[in-house]
Amino acid sequence: MATVDPISEVSTSSARLGPGLMVLLAAMPPERLKGALDNLTAAFPAEGLLIASPDTLPQDTYPSLRIVSVPASNAWTLTAADFVHAYQLAEKNEARVILMLGPGSLVPSSSELRDLANAVLTGSTDLAVPFYDLPPHAALVNSAILYPLTRALFASRVRFPLAVDLGLSLRMAERLAGAAQHFTSNNQGATPLWPINEAAVAGFAIDQFGFGPHIQSQPTGPDLNTIFPLVTEALFSDIDAKAAFWQRFRPLPPVRNSMPMPQAPFSEAAAEIVSMHQAFKLAYTNLQEIWSLVLPPNSLLGLMRLAATDAAAFRMSDKLWARIVYDFLLAYRLRTINRGHLLGSLIPLYLAWVASHINLAASGTHPEDHIEAVAAAFEADKPYLVSRWRWPDRFNP
Repeated sequence: MATVDPISEVSTSSARLGPGLMVLLAAMPPERLKGALDNLTAAFPAEGLLIASPDTLPQDTYPSLRIVSVPASNAWTLTAADFVHAYQLAEKNEARVILMLGPGSLVPSSSELRDLANAVLTGSTDLAVPFYDLPPHAALVNSAILYPLTRALFASRVRFPLAVDLGLSLRMAERLAGAAQHFTSNNQGATPLWPINEAAVAGFAIDQFGFGPHIQSQPTGPDLNTIFPLVTEALFSDIDAKAAFWQRFRPLPPVRNSMPMPQAPFSEAAAEIVSMHQAFKLAYTNLQEIWSLVLPPNSLLGLMRLAATDAAAFRMSDKLWARIVYDFLLAYRLRTINRGHLLGSLIPLYLAWVASHINLAASGTHPEDHIEAVAAAFEADKPYLVSRWRWPDRFNP
């Protein structure tokens, strides 16, 4: 997606009469771009469509389409600068709705594109998000941390809070551009933004729509040791900034669309489990000093028992995992230790959760059932986080 200078001022939007839908595309290979444009023209009338793409197209390839060129970006996800640019471009071209197809996105079908855009075009939704049907071993950072935290604190059922495909109303785009100004003005335009959290705080309507089976392309640059701290820090920082909102109780909204159950459980991952189990045991030996500054005695006792368990029987309770993430979030807020070291020391604990998750799936538990149980554990333990947030010294050992 594109990276630009921050907008100087975000003002209240009024209704517009320009092209109904602006589609902002990330850079993609020629065959994928052709598929995206074919599906877009099959889903929407060309006269109401504006395509913004960093890729060059021959003028006679899609003569009925209005296509504008935008700068390319090397980011692996949607960033603060992308949302600034999307709003600026929509304002300039008087578009009413924005459809963003981000980096690494596979080509959604015509019906999937229609679902995302039409929900916003009809005025019933400000933020439309996909429910990806991914392989059970994919997007586990999302399943372990991003989804449970967002659901528990922002009362959102959106399964993929960091989705790269989005439908935005103009006022949602305006809200995101305003939130992004802080990052772009401080040369942090590559920071991920959290549309679900912004929509929840603003009281905007959110909906998600099922996408068929997708195998998202993985980022070729950053590895887990780079991506994990970046994403968790961005989310923890956003949670810190919105504490006045999420400390109040809010019930989960009713389910608006029935989501498909993702693909069947996997069973062959013994080598991965052994590797992650060994990494956790090594970290248990080497990171005791850091973990003891962050975690209470009960959690440390739980980790000691896990370290004594063999790989095949390895199980981390949902309650323990929720408490670990909450205590790391609290330590991030209080700057108990250097934030880089803090988030780095969470990685082996996350890998321990992954090993446990794989073991459960191999034993017959559907991965999605386990992820929902994890989210429920985060919801149940939210009073602990709220109490510690308000009185951080009260529960110190």
